[in-house]
Amino acid sequence: MNNAVCESVDRSSSSAIFNDNKFKLGIFGLNCDSGATMTTAEERLKLSWPATRAIAVAADRAGYELLVPISRWLGLGGPTNFEGKNFETYTWAAGIAGATDYITIAMTSHVQVTHPIFAAKQAVTVDHISNGRAILNIVCGWFLPELEMFGAPTLPHDLRYDYAQEWFDIVRGLWTRDEPFDYHGKYFKIDQAVASPKPFQRPTMPTINAGGSGRGQEFVAANCDVAFALVADVDHPENCKSHFDKYRTMSRARNRDIQIWTHGYVIQRETEAEAQRYFRYITEECGNDEAAEAAAYHLGVNAQIYTADQWQSFKGHLKGGYGGCPFIGTAEQIAEKIMKLSKAGLDGLTFDSPDYLDGIRRFNAGVLPLLEQVGLRKPYVRKAGM
Repeated sequence: MNNAVCESVDRSSSSAIFNDNKFKLGIFGLNCDSGATMTTAEERLKLSWPATRAIAVAADRAGYELLVPISRWLGLGGPTNFEGKNFETYTWAAGIAGATDYITIAMTSHVQVTHPIFAAKQAVTVDHISNGRAILNIVCGWFLPELEMFGAPTLPHDLRYDYAQEWFDIVRGLWTRDEPFDYHGKYFKIDQAVASPKPFQRPTMPTINAGGSGRGQEFVAANCDVAFALVADVDHPENCKSHFDKYRTMSRARNRDIQIWTHGYVIQRETEAEAQRYFRYITEECGNDEAAEAAAYHLGVNAQIYTADQWQSFKGHLKGGYGGCPFIGTAEQIAEKIMKLSKAGLDGLTFDSPDYLDGIRRFNAGVLPLLEQVGLRKPYVRKAGM
């Protein structure tokens, strides 16, 4: 018997996000009650371990590349107390790693509520459990009641990224340095920091950030392997090319490569009219308006900057899927939109649906074959023994 232990692996071979599919796919928000849909509809995700595990396994078996949980501690209110019931993301990721074989699993960490030494150790543990399929999603904080609950610093926008930079400098040092080191910054003062083992992935574990402001884009370009970018023109995604290119230009100026992903919500039906009717059912008839108002408020958005119609449209997209890019229509329409985004330079999409398993089933049956036909994806063949 060979008792040799593999202590590391090249991440290009272990992490699905580095595969050769031109357009990659993932699932977002599956660790929270209601997922990312602010609705009271009966079919919404009712969080339990079997439910979140089933969604993860469905995505894994379909060959998707990424699972991204939401780091949530308090609900946003309304009749469902949207996302008030949730699984903490590091321990969730460890459990999901044992239930899946292929897909890359994110741990979403708000830097103000998790000490960097603890975060570094937790992330490495998941990386080893998953055989090199972990990725760290770094979030700089926007939901102030959560930060206040922790007694954590509530900083102006740009200073949040200064704080995050110090936080990640420490995490990265613990992942890459063998000897103890000191770190004395504005926000952290640490003496003789050291951690072992190191990440299972070589050269180190990949990271995500969704910074969209100028300061946020600088943070992404300097530190991250995946940027989650906003699709500002949802009706004409081809117009987003310059936005996506900016991330790459900033990253390459630092001798780094980066993937550009976005988040969206998928409502797929046999006809566009049927999909639009279902969207209205989810967001108008059954919409959780209190949660949408709370989310908008804490995101710094209010009705005064919109016309009445624009405000209702914005809230509709918040309720539909946290304001992500809408993919509402037939399989052909959804595939066409993805093709346009890919042509504009987008590398991947994590999506949610009001009913996750139904959404994945419809997407796999209708959209995936179309993406394969045009060469954006290859048919996934699960390896023997997995």
